[in-house]
Amino acid sequence: MSETTAKQTIIDALWVNNNVFVQMLGMCPTLAVTTSVENGMGMGLATTFVLLGSNVVVSMIRRVIPLEVRIPAYIVVIAGFVTLIDLIMNAYFHALYQVLGIYIPLIVANCVVLGRAEAFANKNSIFLSAVDGLFTGLGFTIALMILGGVREMFGTGTLMSLPVMGSGFHPSLFFILPPGAFLALGLIIVGVRWVNQKMGI
Repeated sequence: MSETTAKQTIIDALWVNNNVFVQMLGMCPTLAVTTSVENGMGMGLATTFVLLGSNVVVSMIRRVIPLEVRIPAYIVVIAGFVTLIDLIMNAYFHALYQVLGIYIPLIVANCVVLGRAEAFANKNSIFLSAVDGLFTGLGFTIALMILGGVREMFGTGTLMSLPVMGSGFHPSLFFILPPGAFLALGLIIVGVRWVNQKMGI
């Protein structure tokens, strides 16, 4: 694939068609685990690992999988990478693993991962599928970190566990709870769309 195509894939994955802020996909982990920047980053990077690995493998085997069983085959591939990242996080990042809990195995059912396998990796080269998987995952990670940062700042007055709002600030538990996640995400999406409108995207 050409450099222009790869560049456009990167731009689309990171911003223009960001899975969270534009396509509104993967809302379950987005709203559930983003109570802090660290949690959002951990979930995002785990998903990036699965996206990159599954996209590459699906692109490699796309010509040998019968069309009738392609979705179950993709799920098996995705489940393999999810099992791997689940074991790695349990072994080396146990505290984060305990916080994210059931949402790590649920990456198997994340529509972002299966959607990229079906819509992109199934139709493109290994290189371009790897680029798409990596930058789609990074776009997802950035979105989770932004949402986690907003919720952490207003919910606890900290950012990356460091106080940033001053001694006179009174944290609001609302932003740590699920309704706060919906409100914060809605406000961020409004901001993203305003920026896109100004940029003519």
